[in-house]
Amino acid sequence: MVRQVPAFLLQHEVKVEPYRGSSSKGDVYGPATFVRCLIDERTQMVTSPGGEQVTSGSSYITRPGHRPPPKSRVTLPDGRITKVITTARADGGSLPVPSNTQVYLQ
Repeated sequence: MVRQVPAFLLQHEVKVEPYRGSSSKGDVYGPATFVRCLIDERTQMVTSPGGEQVTSGSSYITRPGHRPPPKSRVTLPDGRITKVITTARADGGSLPVPSNTQVYLQ
């Protein structure tokens, strides 16, 4: 049995629009979904999928199945719109710790 982040910890909700690519009119996004999460407003360095070191201004932790593509658009509870830099999965396996996905934002 995979343990997940307990629901009572997921105090926030973000709107995620998955990045689908770009067109002559700009970036293209898929339909928005709302994701329960726990927001962390900490600045930290992360590695982008291209291998660059970039600064992440915030992140959120949510259920392990959530994997938005880089460049997906995220609207935070305060209305700020940002984009996904990268995601990281924590798999607790058989340990008594919850599995989760952390999404790093610009």
